[in-house]
Amino acid sequence: MDQFKACNLDYFPENILIDVLSYLSVRELVRAGRVCKRWRRLVKDQRLWRVVDLTAWKGVTSRILWVLLRQYLGCGLRCLRLRGLLLSARGGTFLSESWLKALSTKCPRLSKLYLLHADLRSLPNCQILPPSLQVLELRACELPRNFFSQSLSASPAQPQEGAEATSSVGAQQQGRNRKRKGPDCPAGIAIERLVLNNVPSFTDQHLQSLTSWEGLRRLELRDTFRVTANGVRSCAAKDGLCGVEGLSGLKFLEIGIIGRQGYQLQMASLGLGAGWLGLEELSLGGKEVGPGLLCASRLKDLKRLCLWACTLSELQIVRSCRMLRGLRQLEFLDVTFQPRQSPPVVEGEGGEEEEQDGEEAAAPDSSNDENRTPDINDPIPSLRRSLAVLLPSCTLVFTNCSVQINAE
Repeated sequence: MDQFKACNLDYFPENILIDVLSYLSVRELVRAGRVCKRWRRLVKDQRLWRVVDLTAWKGVTSRILWVLLRQYLGCGLRCLRLRGLLLSARGGTFLSESWLKALSTKCPRLSKLYLLHADLRSLPNCQILPPSLQVLELRACELPRNFFSQSLSASPAQPQEGAEATSSVGAQQQGRNRKRKGPDCPAGIAIERLVLNNVPSFTDQHLQSLTSWEGLRRLELRDTFRVTANGVRSCAAKDGLCGVEGLSGLKFLEIGIIGRQGYQLQMASLGLGAGWLGLEELSLGGKEVGPGLLCASRLKDLKRLCLWACTLSELQIVRSCRMLRGLRQLEFLDVTFQPRQSPPVVEGEGGEEEEQDGEEAAAPDSSNDENRTPDINDPIPSLRRSLAVLLPSCTLVFTNCSVQINAE
């Protein structure tokens, strides 16, 4: 018994202690580092600072950010989540240019940055962010007008090159210099995924600025009320005089409006009617589902379609999916289906065979009257059969869906 009484944390190996410390929050880790010299050394281990979430720490200020960056954050940081002072009564500057530059230098492997309630109007543009970022997520943030634009910062030698560019020799030399600029160049933003959630200041001008992001592959617009159909149409990838113009590298696009009331519905998804070259995945949510389904047939390269947080009828889905012959996956997420009124007319073969399959599928349920009665108005089985004829190679996924019940 005396041996067990003498046992303390000093007997545990450091790997186990680091695993125990990994369950603490950032604020608790900082406090644990004040216990003793050994714990201070363990707390600074970069395995504990790969994913840093400061959104739950409401009292974070710029001073605390500097302390964390100088003493704890390092090359092990991969994901950083911050909460700004936009809704705080104290206000003040939260992210400064000097801190972001120091973050880029000390954390060269930072790949994901999440900002909540951050006022970014004091920053010139997004080029001040770490160049190693691959994912940028902004939620309820305020943006300056030219935040997503790329400006070529001139070095001391560049004005002379600009003067020489008036001649053919100077233009060729300037072109070589631009080619030499790799991913570290300010003009080359490496962000592949951009998420904008409830950012009212995001407009068509910001969307147009994204066309210069050659590496952008995923764009998610949620509750961006000021984006219009004309803005989406002008940024769509299309053939131009110099090749493909617009967001040519984009593979995934999400447009959804499910938030505030009182805003004029812009129906931005109508901009998809002009087509979008290379767009393979489309996600529509809320009030953008109806307009988006009308234009989805213009997307020739579409392979995956996701509809979420909306109310749909079987006839509406069947009519919209007639032209989507190349679709490989159709997903319904949190969708409320309207009761089946009448079976939709499906062009093509499979009339008698489909009826036989329907009778065979209903045969096992005929023995149970309780299970057979709700299936009369349930559109999901009928929708599966209809889409199986239209899209035989498409996979259907239903997640947390329901059927609307009429008061009658």
